[in-house]
Amino acid sequence: MTARWYIVHAYSNFEKKVAEAIEENAKAKGLWDKFEQILVPVEKVIEIRKGRKVDAERKFFPGYVMVRAQLTDDVYHLIKNTPKVTGFLGSDQKPVPISDKEAEQILGQIQEGVDHPKPSVSFEVGESVRVTEGSFASFNGIVQEVDEERSRLKVEVSIFGRATPVDLEFGMVEKG
Repeated sequence: MTARWYIVHAYSNFEKKVAEAIEENAKAKGLWDKFEQILVPVEKVIEIRKGRKVDAERKFFPGYVMVRAQLTDDVYHLIKNTPKVTGFLGSDQKPVPISDKEAEQILGQIQEGVDHPKPSVSFEVGESVRVTEGSFASFNGIVQEVDEERSRLKVEVSIFGRATPVDLEFGMVEKG
């Protein structure tokens, strides 16, 4: 029997604890050889807290844990009887594995988040912002363009009564 990816539904905010509990129980019951990988799909994001950039994690699918395992009856019952697990994604009778393509897509998303962390704030055209860093610090402006890929904004600030477009990073401005 080959290992397949299954999605386990867990209580929200308990995903990491569930993943650890599944691993501990599997090792204790001698079933760890049936498991290949257990992971909580998260991406790295950059948050601004008290004016500082802080690396943080954001869950792609809150309440879900990915498990790559050979789903024997013993493995099924071990996972199903883990505290804070509500079941598997799929039918009630038998868990349905996700396709390898779907799993690769999620794993790719995770790797993308590790390689290029995204800012956790998003801006919209027309939104009012305040510049917090750089030579335009303490200026207020209006967002003209948003470049999510490069995490940059074009903000129109008023300098000596003239509207001037300024190119800034997301981390250099705050909302309001």
